[in-house]
Amino acid sequence: MAINFEAIRQKLANISGQNKKRNVFWRPEVGKETIIRIIPLPNTTDGAPFLERSYYYNIGGPEAKRILAPSQFGKRDPIKELANKLWEENSPTSRELAKKLFARVQFTAAVIVRGEEDKGIRLWSFGKTVCQALYGLMLDEDYGDITDIKSGRDIKVTVTQQGGKHSPDTTITPKPNQTSLNKDPEQVKKWLEAIPDPTEFDYHLSPEDIEKRIDAWLNPKEDGEAGDEEKPAEAPAGDEGTRREGTSSKNTKRDDVDDAIEELKPKGRKGKSVTQTMDELDAAFASDGGLPEDEV
Repeated sequence: MAINFEAIRQKLANISGQNKKRNVFWRPEVGKETIIRIIPLPNTTDGAPFLERSYYYNIGGPEAKRILAPSQFGKRDPIKELANKLWEENSPTSRELAKKLFARVQFTAAVIVRGEEDKGIRLWSFGKTVCQALYGLMLDEDYGDITDIKSGRDIKVTVTQQGGKHSPDTTITPKPNQTSLNKDPEQVKKWLEAIPDPTEFDYHLSPEDIEKRIDAWLNPKEDGEAGDEEKPAEAPAGDEGTRREGTSSKNTKRDDVDDAIEELKPKGRKGKSVTQTMDELDAAFASDGGLPEDEV
């Protein structure tokens, strides 16, 4: 079998640190239109062009970007257990918190950014709305397989931030003409041989490690610091950080949720209240929808 020198160069770059995560992932800029070409990821388990994974975000503070949900691999999932417990409490407050704890589905595609072809194939991660728009194009007989190497279509990605909305809007527009990925077959071959594997960036935690992270998040140290790994996110100032205080009926409901959380925490330690927990999650999800900076 012939030696794949391009693959060796890629491995060498990874070992030497030349291919860092921030260079592998691409994120569209707000207020800018970008033309990209999507390339199917090889070896996905369901044959889909994108990789689908479920993650928990911001459990353990903003530094803890995401946790791969063990339940999708048939393993015990402490965060899912906590979310389900809160959901079963069946109060508006407990279910509000449970929904913030539920895993979020993320899709990852391989892309070439037009005008930045010298950077090679990169990874673009997005949520359900963008994925539905892309699949809708592929099922539209007027467009077909936009990822085809020889006769696919470039797409225009436009990101806008509307006033009053936490997360920006992403619009997908296909280019009218069918084109090849590149006119040079050798360049196409090099790109396809160097597609990054998004699963290499997944950080698998054991159920025991996840429990420790939940415990450190819900049980900050007495001096106000979190556990050794992360610090809890600060609640936003102003109305955002105080909107749940001052209402006795809501506080009563939150006491009930606190009791539910305590059942799932080690005994004998005083943890943070559900109000603190929800305010931290609000702060985390308000800024960028809960997705890491390089994965939106």
